[in-house]
Amino acid sequence: MGARESIEVRAAAGDRAAFTALMSSTKADLYRFVRRYVGDGAEAHDVLQEAYASAWLAIRRYDPTRPFDVWLRSIALNKCRDWSRRRAVRRVVRGVMGLDTAEATAVGDDAPAPEARLDDQRKVARLQRALSDLPDTLKAPLLLATLEGWSHAEIASMLRITPKAVETRIARGRKQLAERLGRTPDDDA
Repeated sequence: MGARESIEVRAAAGDRAAFTALMSSTKADLYRFVRRYVGDGAEAHDVLQEAYASAWLAIRRYDPTRPFDVWLRSIALNKCRDWSRRRAVRRVVRGVMGLDTAEATAVGDDAPAPEARLDDQRKVARLQRALSDLPDTLKAPLLLATLEGWSHAEIASMLRITPKAVETRIARGRKQLAERLGRTPDDDA
């Protein structure tokens, strides 16, 4: 290996230090994406760790001529989808077993109610719930384009769909999100 060889090439060859450096350089952005997708910080950390573990296990299949962050984001997106499927199964099981009733979910806690929360925090939580409830096919392109700043072509490559399909899914995602928030898609707020 030459001294000028890229960090991606070294990582693809199984160099742990190079992979660790790539992890460090991508962690903040990837966590932000995963956190927005799953809607929970602790769950996002778990999904992120799964994504990095899967990336390391598949590192020999990575093509260093392609952007590492696109390859890694594809893996993270798949882990987010896996998480969503597991969550849906848990919801069904909880419903069947009656675990969603008020009695089953009540927690004996004498802490004061969260009346002190700021209005902005409520809006963010409501938006996060609305985002989490979007179908995966609409959520991923919407988050990648709107919040992460990826181009339609990059998203199309990641999701293995056409740029036109990305555009359509983003429009549908925005519309559904606006409906869930009780707004029209053209509202600024």
